[in-house]
Amino acid sequence: MKFNTFDEVIAYMEGFTNLEKNVDHYTTRTYRLDRMQAILEHIGHPERSYKKLHIAGSKGKGSTASYLASGLVALGHKCGLYLSPHLLDYRERFTLGGKFIDDMTMVKVGNELKDQIDSFTFSDAWGESNPTTFELYTVFAFMLFKELECDWAVIETGLGGRLDATNTIIGEASILCPIELEHTRILGDTIGKIAIEKSKIIKPGVPVFVGFESEDAFSVFQKEAQLQHSKLYSLAEEMQQLSFVTTEEGEKVTLQWKNGIIDNLTLKMLGQVQAQNCALALLVLRTLGLYDEATTKKALEANTLPGRFEKICENPRLYVDGAHTVHSLLSLFQSYSTLYPQKEKTVIYGALEDKDHLHMSRLVLDNFDHIIISTPGTYKKSNIQAIYDMMKAMDNQKDIKLIPNNAEALLQARKQAGETGNILVCGSFYLAGNIAKLIKSPK
Repeated sequence: MKFNTFDEVIAYMEGFTNLEKNVDHYTTRTYRLDRMQAILEHIGHPERSYKKLHIAGSKGKGSTASYLASGLVALGHKCGLYLSPHLLDYRERFTLGGKFIDDMTMVKVGNELKDQIDSFTFSDAWGESNPTTFELYTVFAFMLFKELECDWAVIETGLGGRLDATNTIIGEASILCPIELEHTRILGDTIGKIAIEKSKIIKPGVPVFVGFESEDAFSVFQKEAQLQHSKLYSLAEEMQQLSFVTTEEGEKVTLQWKNGIIDNLTLKMLGQVQAQNCALALLVLRTLGLYDEATTKKALEANTLPGRFEKICENPRLYVDGAHTVHSLLSLFQSYSTLYPQKEKTVIYGALEDKDHLHMSRLVLDNFDHIIISTPGTYKKSNIQAIYDMMKAMDNQKDIKLIPNNAEALLQARKQAGETGNILVCGSFYLAGNIAKLIKSPK
């Protein structure tokens, strides 16, 4: 059977074991590299046909990847961009520098992928096993970028790094964004343990670029870079000062580097965290000689990505953001309060399991007058009743509502905010995506 639509391609890949949905167990039976390596060998290693930048981290990796891709496109390169998850459309995962690829090409590559997988077998001591959904996504991206004759690709890891399907590549640089406690059942229950998993994208002799990290994470990255004889560039060591302010016009950013260079930018993507993401991308591009004064900064300023402090409607103003860690929420709330310091604030909030719910809930309580807890989709496990109970126990006087249905939560939030108020949706990319779909495709 041949695919006729991209939706059919996605349905095929979704039909395999999807570890994005089930992250309860971390075993070498499911999370592994040998099967992925065998697939790439079977199909002739399409990922070797272009140069690559490989990026991992707990927060900001998608935005940083998009800045890198936009910088490469500005120089005239044909650059594939592989991201996860998506906000509204699976096409967001596989783009040319952020721009959607035509469905005809996507379907053509999907059919080629199926033909290859149909003739692929893999067995080991446990017996035969099939590829996972994320492995197929990754292979599809690799094949797609070769089909499009890309000369560069920016590849974001999924979960972790060490056993991530993308860790079968050797890039021109390994880029590590800030580390936080996330997926602790799988990656480890400390910053150091998680950093170890992420650090394994560092390859022998390949330069390493590190964002603003805690001491625990940085020491891990430094040790791994030394072990691999890879030169490490640290944003904290290269930068003299970073300043930013969130405005309606954009994120006003000033980067003062220790070499004397000063960059002034107005980023289209709002939020103070974008100043750090953009700075890390600039460090990579300049160091690798992938920079042009006349075009690079303009491209970074114009860069956008769905679900990053994105205003999707007016009356009331409604923003969606995928922030789902303590520090990303703190950064988001600070930027949001800069825009609307005097207004009553309404939030629709929901978070998946395996998060730092205690500290995340405290932040939500401290920053919003009206809180609506809603389901962050059904893609992964969540327990919004427990989040609601935790918040009520912390502050029984706060206006907190539990409205599982996203459409009903949105209706209540709009009623609460009125036409002149504002609403923020955060805590999960899946929640942000569901609310965005309700706004953009109302039924």
